[in-house]
Amino acid sequence: MAELEYRKLTGDEVAAELTALTGWAVENEKLSKRFSFNTYKDGLVFALAVGQVADQMNHHPDLEVGYARVHVSVYTHAVNGLSPFDFELARRIEILLA
Repeated sequence: MAELEYRKLTGDEVAAELTALTGWAVENEKLSKRFSFNTYKDGLVFALAVGQVADQMNHHPDLEVGYARVHVSVYTHAVNGLSPFDFELARRIEILLA
């Protein structure tokens, strides 16, 4: 894991970080994943939990909530790319589902 700091990761670092995250991908320069749920409410509860985790880190993803699905995408504007914060947030989001 890269040190948690605001710096733009290299392509090799991004590739290495992605190997440890199931289902996450880089789409349009953002770290993204689509989550599916049994109900709309389950997706809303998940989105709220993601928001709370993100707020604790002061690192806020884009969340798109649909029927029984949530799309999460994250990007570090301060470095104009992906940083260790993006991958740490993804790891914390995965813990929510464990």
